Amino acid sequence: MEKRYLRNKAHRSRMRTFVKRVLKAVEAGDVETAREAYGKAVPVIDSMVNKGILHRNNAARKKSRLNARIKALVQSAS
Repeated sequence: MEKRYLRNKAHRSRMRTFVKRVLKAVEAGDVETAREAYGKAVPVIDSMVNKGILHRNNAARKKSRLNARIKALVQSAS
């Protein structure tokens, strides 16, 4: 039980790090870096679903919100 908890905790931490990289790039106003970070974050989020750590709807919501922020950044940059 403890081993699974620690493994899941590590996976969750890794996912949050990738999400934060996207958010940091969006706040900096760097569209290219944000898109690149988003491209790296999506497979990590999806792997969380496959491992059973994250519900698929929760993952879809996270990806959707990140993508919406990037789109808003592109709109404001235009």
